[in-house]
Amino acid sequence: MPAQEPPASGGGHEELSAAVASLTAENATLRERLTRRHLTDLATGILVTQLEASPAEAAEHLVLLAEATGLSAEDLAADIVNSAAGTIAVTSPTSPVGDEGAVAEARRIRRVATAAEANDTVSEAAATLLQGGMSPLGVESLWLWRLTESDCLRLAGHAGVSAGEATRWQWIPPAAPAPFQQVVTEGSPVWLASGPPPDVALPGPGPEAARALLPLRLRGSTVGLALAVWPGRADLDESVRRALTDVIEVAARVLNATDTEPSQSPLLDDLVDALAHPAMTLRRDPATSSLSVEHLNGPASEALGGTHQTGQPLEVALPRHHSDLALLSRRAHSGTSLQRAARLPPEHGAGSPAPLLDVRVLPVGAERTVVLWHTSSDRRLSATRAVGQLQGVAPFEDDLTRGTSKWSEQAYGILGIDRESEPIPLTALRLRVHPEDRDDLTELLMTLTERRKGAVAVVRVIRDDGGMRHVRIAAEPLMEEGALTGITGITGVYQDVSTGFHTEVALTATFDQLTAVQAQATLRHRLVLQLQQAIVPEMPALQRLPGLQATARYRPAAQEYRVGGDWYDVIPLPSGKVLVAVGDIAGHGIDAATGMVALRNALRGLAFTGRTPGRLMEWLNDVTVNTQGHPTATAVCALYDPADRTLCWASAGHLPLLLIRDGRARLLDPPRDILLGAVPSFVYQERTTQLLPGDTLLLYTDGLIERRHDGLDEGLTTLLRAAEKLSSLEVEEQADRLLSGATGDTDDDTSLIAVRVCPER
Repeated sequence: MPAQEPPASGGGHEELSAAVASLTAENATLRERLTRRHLTDLATGILVTQLEASPAEAAEHLVLLAEATGLSAEDLAADIVNSAAGTIAVTSPTSPVGDEGAVAEARRIRRVATAAEANDTVSEAAATLLQGGMSPLGVESLWLWRLTESDCLRLAGHAGVSAGEATRWQWIPPAAPAPFQQVVTEGSPVWLASGPPPDVALPGPGPEAARALLPLRLRGSTVGLALAVWPGRADLDESVRRALTDVIEVAARVLNATDTEPSQSPLLDDLVDALAHPAMTLRRDPATSSLSVEHLNGPASEALGGTHQTGQPLEVALPRHHSDLALLSRRAHSGTSLQRAARLPPEHGAGSPAPLLDVRVLPVGAERTVVLWHTSSDRRLSATRAVGQLQGVAPFEDDLTRGTSKWSEQAYGILGIDRESEPIPLTALRLRVHPEDRDDLTELLMTLTERRKGAVAVVRVIRDDGGMRHVRIAAEPLMEEGALTGITGITGVYQDVSTGFHTEVALTATFDQLTAVQAQATLRHRLVLQLQQAIVPEMPALQRLPGLQATARYRPAAQEYRVGGDWYDVIPLPSGKVLVAVGDIAGHGIDAATGMVALRNALRGLAFTGRTPGRLMEWLNDVTVNTQGHPTATAVCALYDPADRTLCWASAGHLPLLLIRDGRARLLDPPRDILLGAVPSFVYQERTTQLLPGDTLLLYTDGLIERRHDGLDEGLTTLLRAAEKLSSLEVEEQADRLLSGATGDTDDDTSLIAVRVCPER
């Protein structure tokens, strides 16, 4: 196809701008519609429980109630949800609530919370909460952290925050400032109307800016922490506290909804990217034990010359270093969690990338290794380049003869000393250093003054305000004919590396957690597979039943630890009939699996009573209603009578059966009956279908056809076409090819039964 010529005038730009504006408006409309739908769905669900009605009846009742009260469906839905949450009573013409302003405000907050839940990411939800619910309270920015299993806080989303500040506070280790600890351990909010204490650093525009730290709690447990920040001091009275608490309550559900178990690679990439010094992730091939570069952070790519791309074998990416790194990796995985290596030289001599210094290797599971290092050309170790490019760096000069020092302005802030005080020489800094780090400072001074070499050390400095900072000291002795000059005997920089240190603490804690998870992964995977096989045992390749050939297939969920709620059953009964059934419990996990086992076994036992499918489905519905956890499920229950080749069947909201006859496929229209477990004592209708020799019947669950961005109609149409193309195959091959060519992409598990009526003899 020939390339299109660019537009001759600015008309193309105008068309593009108009298209972007149109798409933006359409997206906003769809988002608003989704929010309204989500709110009315919540209200409908509440009415289902309160009225003991079906979902359709509850939805109709909501419409009628809105007409009767003169409210919009959205306002009424907000009132119903608020009433169920205990926020405010439902309004009606006959029982008005006294303060209409409070009712209107409660509706507004509920709409904001619902809109936040409809967002795709935590940051989008944070922006919705900030703009719609917190800005009227004067809040300038919102932070949302998720509590990890290693007790670190990981920044999950934010709004009104710069990218640089978000990076700085991406990880908060367990040894966090006191307000964070109080909120996480006690589960109680902290209100700071005039900012935190002087020795506590928190995100925000200044030390006196008001802040509120609130726990994010879900089902009685703290799952994260929220921080609201004002631009300055604020009056955090009871009304502000109550309003903020009401708005932020939804954030815990947002965190939970987006807290899908990530693969190790994205999590490691995020952690490695948070480090200020070079770091990379290596991946080991289990078959060959060879190493490849999986990920490089920015400093690593820069240190290696920017030419080393991910995905390359280690011997190609780092030809001179690969054997040393491979050795360190093997040692680390053999049991040592941290390895230090001597200086690794530059890759290709003069002008090549800098050498690798202080190499550290951390094993992460059986297949990954994280490598961290420094370089001699690291900007953080060079005073002349660091001052203009890095925050928290302060040059100093010590006169060893006079015992005096000269500091830059930044040094006073880093070391926590009043600017009116005299600068402290490096040789007199010992009393301000944490006792456990004083030997490191002594070693640094000996290297500078006795060995007359440059040196670097990281020590904890106790500040006058009681706070503590991790400070890197990089210094050089000034030499003149082999002796110290005595004028400016030591020159160097102080650098506040507290943020990076906290990130490394969080990184190490998370590495330990991931290693433990990886160590259990094989066992866990085996147990999950055993559980799936016990729940839905493999059916023999082909069963010959009275008048039928039958085969079944089960495909677990794509995510290896998600046990699903699908089941199937094909069993002959004493009456000579054959039970054919499929079902799908809502949800995943152990709760769904245990509920599914209860229903599958209950249907098996009930089928031996000889009752019809409609009656069996009524009993199964009662079992579901009384099952712990109150699950819901779709199901089809069918009885085939070989005497007259009739199929009597009932459906509880399940997908239609598919009949293949003479090479043509069609869907059997099911009764419009509700899910199992929706309401008690429901009467299910029955259908009777006359089958002919050679007919094939398919019963299946939605994992076979459901796609994220398509409706069920498209999936069913695709299934019909595929079934017709495969109609001439034997029933076993037909089932295999239908399952392998399934169009579903929702990572749901799938059950499929194919039964064929035996031909006449």
